[in-house]
Amino acid sequence: MTRSPLPRNKKRTARAGKGERRVFNQRRPNPPWRRAGSGLLLAAVGGGLVAALMQLPQRFDTLLLLSKALANVIRGIQLFGLGILEVAAVVLLVAVAVGALVLVVAGIVRVVRAFLPPRK
Repeated sequence: MTRSPLPRNKKRTARAGKGERRVFNQRRPNPPWRRAGSGLLLAAVGGGLVAALMQLPQRFDTLLLLSKALANVIRGIQLFGLGILEVAAVVLLVAVAVGALVLVVAGIVRVVRAFLPPRK
């Protein structure tokens, strides 16, 4: 791979028709009013969320809500674990059944080979 003959501080240009255009344009920074506006917007949204969270204990019994949520999470984990255990049991039964069929087929093949004349 060859290095570009241009020094690092020079801008690369490409010829497009009559004039030249910059290939790697520098991004202009946002104006200060836009940065200030986005900061005020973020602060207003955060303040609104804090005010809404302050109203939450008046509307709901927060401790009861939290305990119900935790009970539901624990019940869900128990159900998930029970489901995984049941699926594992079914997979184990299927594996044992397949193993039993393989053993039966292997036994039948050996019995049939026992009565066939030996190969030369």
